[in-house]
Amino acid sequence: MEKTLEMRVEELERTLFQTKNVLSFEEASAFLNLSKSYLYKLTAGNLIPHYKPQGKMLYFERTELEAWLRQNPVKTKEQIKQEAQAYTMNHPLKK
Repeated sequence: MEKTLEMRVEELERTLFQTKNVLSFEEASAFLNLSKSYLYKLTAGNLIPHYKPQGKMLYFERTELEAWLRQNPVKTKEQIKQEAQAYTMNHPLKK
């Protein structure tokens, strides 16, 4: 009985976490799967979007973190091939 109750509470906590728009520092660290020290380094260098409403506590917006994670995508070989073909079609060799 206790285990099922604990499992249900954990499931509710996960569901609540997934619906939050603004994350605390600890939640952002877990969401990004980054160590706290590395996340502090990113915020200190203004390399990741964050908020400090009272000048001390750090908060993050989930959509901004998702966009930050998606920056600099690595292209597949097929995408590179298509871009090269498009470039050569638009820029023919001059003789």
